[in-house]
Amino acid sequence: MLEWAEQIARHGCTPYPDWMERIDRLRKVSARMIHAQEAEIALVANTTAGINLVAEGFPWLQGDNVVTLADEFPTNQYAWINLADRGVETRRVPTEDGAVDLQRIADACDDRTRVLTVSWISFCSGWRNDLDRLAEIAHDRGALFFLDAIQGLGVFPLDVRKTPIDFLAADGHKWMLGPEGAGIFFARREHLDLLRPVGVGWNSVVDSRDFSRIELVFKDDVSRYEGGTQNTPGLLGLGASLGFLSQFGQEAISRRVIELTDLASRRLQQIGAVIRSHRAATNDPHKSGIVVFDLPGRDPEVIRQACLDQDVVLSCRGGRLRISPHAYNDESDIERLIEAIGT
Repeated sequence: MLEWAEQIARHGCTPYPDWMERIDRLRKVSARMIHAQEAEIALVANTTAGINLVAEGFPWLQGDNVVTLADEFPTNQYAWINLADRGVETRRVPTEDGAVDLQRIADACDDRTRVLTVSWISFCSGWRNDLDRLAEIAHDRGALFFLDAIQGLGVFPLDVRKTPIDFLAADGHKWMLGPEGAGIFFARREHLDLLRPVGVGWNSVVDSRDFSRIELVFKDDVSRYEGGTQNTPGLLGLGASLGFLSQFGQEAISRRVIELTDLASRRLQQIGAVIRSHRAATNDPHKSGIVVFDLPGRDPEVIRQACLDQDVVLSCRGGRLRISPHAYNDESDIERLIEAIGT
């Protein structure tokens, strides 16, 4: 990203072809990461942009409905609730202290359910969902499955050829360790003409760089949804990050993240913390890189600030504390957390 800034300061847009070549490599790396076709990837500004490509582009009919979870990240609720004036109902299925009951989701779906949309990993509880079962539930009802993948992509392996996700969006600034404003959107190739393109611009059409030719013929791949000029430095940064992470492999990264969060959970319990994430069993499939906890009798905001004062970063979500160590953390970081909480 610094290289881009230096080049544009000195040379303006003359290095543009090189930047575009690197961004095309990002599209290839993103496709390999989820075992998709390159033609099924669009580069977008954030998860919200990807969600709205489906919410605003789907051919809704009055009486249709969308099923999601009541504790989803706000965007994965608002984008669908915003369809109410078109006669589309959003059904928000409650969770039990973060745990997802798949039967309740199935019961909420009917023959007018068009989209089931769920996060891979809950931002507020750390619960990792069973994607194969969710896709099965959606498809059994004749619906499509949308995955908000921001809290899992970059750590946990995903193969969209084996797990039949229809649409996916993820900003790069979480576990993919990229900058804000750069993310990916996946749409299965057979759905290409299902969504009406929104945000249409010069970059949506074939011969997109022939500005003298005005002919609305959309690209024959998912990049038709990219619209206009992109966040070039952000996408370059995301490409560099994914290239770096790919050296290690997602299986190795996910194993390390689970090891660290298991250790953190044990150490936190030893100092009196109550772990609210579901991590009981050794091979619990719902474990993720997020651990949510509280310390009875202590104010989480006060604890968070005391930790920040010691350069230990954690978040408050729903009145509870949340940590999300990545593979670059180590055991000494966990001990620093424990010491900071104890002060």
